[in-house]
Amino acid sequence: MFLNREKSYTNIYIFYIVLCIIIYILGSLFIPLMEIDSVQYANISREMLQNKSFLQIFDQGKDYLDKPPMLFWLSSLSMYFFGINDFAFRLPSILMAILAIYSTYKFTLLYYSNEIAILAALILASTQAMFLITHDVRTDTMLMAWVILAIWQFASWLNNRKWHSLIIAFSAVAFGMMTKGPIALMVPIFSFAPHMLIHRNFKMLFRWEYLVGLVIIIILLIPMDIGLYQQFDLHPEKVMYEKTGTSGIRFFYWTQSFGRITGESVWHENDDFFFLFQNLLWGFLPWTLFLISGLISECTRIIRTKFIVNKNEEWIVLPGFLITYTALGISNYQLPHYIYVVLPFTAIIAAKSLYSLVINWENKFFKNVINGINIFIYILVLAILLVLLLFTFNTNIYFVIASLSVMSIFFLILMLKKIGAIPKVIQFALFTIITTNLLLTIFFYPTLLEFQLGNAVTQMIRQKNIDKTKFYLYQVYYERSLDFYSNHSFQQVESLNSLKSNDYVLVKNELINQELLTNFNKIEQVSTFHVSTLNAEFLNPKTRESVLTIYSIFQKK
Repeated sequence: MFLNREKSYTNIYIFYIVLCIIIYILGSLFIPLMEIDSVQYANISREMLQNKSFLQIFDQGKDYLDKPPMLFWLSSLSMYFFGINDFAFRLPSILMAILAIYSTYKFTLLYYSNEIAILAALILASTQAMFLITHDVRTDTMLMAWVILAIWQFASWLNNRKWHSLIIAFSAVAFGMMTKGPIALMVPIFSFAPHMLIHRNFKMLFRWEYLVGLVIIIILLIPMDIGLYQQFDLHPEKVMYEKTGTSGIRFFYWTQSFGRITGESVWHENDDFFFLFQNLLWGFLPWTLFLISGLISECTRIIRTKFIVNKNEEWIVLPGFLITYTALGISNYQLPHYIYVVLPFTAIIAAKSLYSLVINWENKFFKNVINGINIFIYILVLAILLVLLLFTFNTNIYFVIASLSVMSIFFLILMLKKIGAIPKVIQFALFTIITTNLLLTIFFYPTLLEFQLGNAVTQMIRQKNIDKTKFYLYQVYYERSLDFYSNHSFQQVESLNSLKSNDYVLVKNELINQELLTNFNKIEQVSTFHVSTLNAEFLNPKTRESVLTIYSIFQKK
């Protein structure tokens, strides 16, 4: 069974990519933002727009020194045109995800056939990680796009020596640095330096054009540098991370990135070298087995050939992934999404493996074994999905069955159309991942986010028609979802005595004291859970009550 280059086959893969993008958009419309990071970034973007402070960044009115401003700039611009809402915040990241998919296709096409290039784009678009980072938006979605754009354009420049390719490449690096720091510069270096070395093309390591590129990067970084200098370097008295004299410029260019390796950074969490790979395995579903087989095949082949490659062969993707992974893996602070910067590389590795094992391999026995293992995994994923939907939140079984039936009929029609040459294992993988994320988007996430404190309280404020200017928080910290969805910056009170008559206050039930019971009327209470830290007790309806945190709204008499 072969996948040829005819236009009809390319079109059906593009159609599947479009289906994935539609799921991204549905997620931006149906799924509320999640604490901590995503809704924090949305609220920072809201504050930036409303306060018109585009160079100096604030989080709930306090100095913010963590992520660079690109995500906030683009999201606040989107909010300017589309209003302060979930979709407006996520739109720039969705557009950047589309750019990443396209750039992956174009880069792969420089070195491989159209079949492998379109498969790489499709695999990237349909990984579980992509569905996740287009609704639970972090800086990594944009970073991934800027980096693969830079790599595509620099690879193009190596082939054609056209200045526009070099300018775009270095501009993308600068924008990536304004998204998440020096990692946007290091990944291309990790990728192209081995490529030049293995080809013995040493003169390409040092070209005068790189100085022009460096100037482009420096110029584009000036606005961010000015903001950092004005906000922090000119104010050494500010206390950041429990110390004074913090340089914003040094923080972004050194401490936040390299400091996590040297130990200078204050952040320490998940420092196991294999932590990122373990998370990549589920994030890369439904293509995980092809990634693993691809990595094994690529590594053994280069060792077997004693690091000798053909003249026109690329050695960008594999070292780009391995060296970047090593740099991230030895960091003292890791989160699952950090590895997504090289997600396009993993998609290319998996695409080559899939093409070799499923499409272009004549051994039917091993092909059937591979297909059987993958189909078992897909069935297992669907079974877990059904348990999650029907057991956790008692979703209406008829709605779930109806949705599954519609999706099954839809994909069955596609499979019976003129796409018989497309392997069934690919179509079943796409059916599994698209159906799973559609049902999660419609049924699971909206119900789950009802337990998020900010969402629940915002709904109460609207239902009770409470004046937001008279609503205060008592020992309730860092609930950005409340600020974002209410479009208001709520104030903390240190003492309940400072409240005036008819003022409202939100307080955790375990802090309720005699003063509250005597001088306040209880208006409502909400049951909440930190939804980004799901556990078995919460997912089990019988034990859920034991892990819920109760908050109450009081009004002063």
